[in-house]
Amino acid sequence: MASLLGTSSSAATTILASTPFSSRSTKSAVFSFFPSSAQSQGRKLYGGIRLPVKGRFQLRVAISNVATEINPAQEKAQKLAEDSQRPVYPFPAIVGQDEMKLCLLLNVIDPKIGGVMIMGDRGTGKSTTVRSLVDLLPEIKVISGDPFNSDPDDQEVMSAEVRDKLRKGEQLPVSLTKINMVDLPLGATEDRVCGTIDIEKALTEGVKAFEPGLLAKANRGILYVDEVNLLDDHLVDVLLDSAASGWNTVEREGISISHPARFILIGSGNPEEGELRPQLLDRFGMHAQVGTVRDAELRVKIVEERARFDRNPKEFRESYKAEQEKLQNQISSARSGLSSVTIDHDLRVKISKVCAELNVDGLRGDIVTNRAARAVAALKGRDKVTTEDIATVIPNCLRHRLRKDPLESIDSGLLVVEKFYEIFG
Repeated sequence: MASLLGTSSSAATTILASTPFSSRSTKSAVFSFFPSSAQSQGRKLYGGIRLPVKGRFQLRVAISNVATEINPAQEKAQKLAEDSQRPVYPFPAIVGQDEMKLCLLLNVIDPKIGGVMIMGDRGTGKSTTVRSLVDLLPEIKVISGDPFNSDPDDQEVMSAEVRDKLRKGEQLPVSLTKINMVDLPLGATEDRVCGTIDIEKALTEGVKAFEPGLLAKANRGILYVDEVNLLDDHLVDVLLDSAASGWNTVEREGISISHPARFILIGSGNPEEGELRPQLLDRFGMHAQVGTVRDAELRVKIVEERARFDRNPKEFRESYKAEQEKLQNQISSARSGLSSVTIDHDLRVKISKVCAELNVDGLRGDIVTNRAARAVAALKGRDKVTTEDIATVIPNCLRHRLRKDPLESIDSGLLVVEKFYEIFG
């Protein structure tokens, strides 16, 4: 899969070389997925809540029970349902689109990069490529039966109920599960995204009957929004709030419930159908541009491969099984070695100088470029970042952060590349 260590969209960037990786089982290592930043926001909602009632008395509702606990029978049924789903197109079978594939892989290796925004022509395989990533996602530790995929080793991504049980000294069962990829439909309601509260049950039984939404399911996983530039403004606001704080708070009839909602945000869209709000665009760590394949031979190959998959999906997937397993091992090795990858101080200074001279607002561009360069080095099996690694990812990390100039005809990615070679020499 040397092509996966692909290039940036500009001809000025460098093609990464394929390097063999040591095979490592996905189950042998578990990683904490998200930074610790939202503890204070969760604490104020723990313990109990007050319901406003007319008169002198108030009803106090304990959080002793959540109506959505998943039992082993439900987990087994869920697994059977997943096994019966139609097989997805294998990631190694995607022809071309190396920039998009590289950005997706880097986010799997280091989720703190912050997701990918994929923009390009219609019919270029954006959705197919993102959904094919499911097979490559590693396994993580979760509390069994918890609807929020709570991390047993990190209190910052635990639900309130799990944290209360741990405080009481209860032993909670832990299991391994694949990272979730949750699709957010354009027509989804706010209740379906955030979750809902059964007020009647709260008043009559004294429990928070909370039905988790898509944000709860996506915690410690991936939230994918197809045609994200067509998403309703009120849902964009919900995503912005959760992406900024790492928590989702549901307020209904005086009841507040908060749960962790830290996810990798992946969006795709066609720029002809409308621009994305700058606030949301800045939440994506990387930006990949996808173009239509112009080479006739490649187009024929894509058509033939798709026809093979449609005829017999299982047989087609089987033909790519070896490549799929090799790529899984590469990702596992890269995730294991990511913490040992270093980047020299002078390279960090040059990255920040590029950002400053391009008038990039804020410091997200600096942070994401450093993280992405380290992830590339880990993917190539090295423990030190080189200038080549930075050249590969810096256009994807900065192009969507530049201020728009309506009179500028040069692609923003090319502006980044020009400034990079000017500073890095």
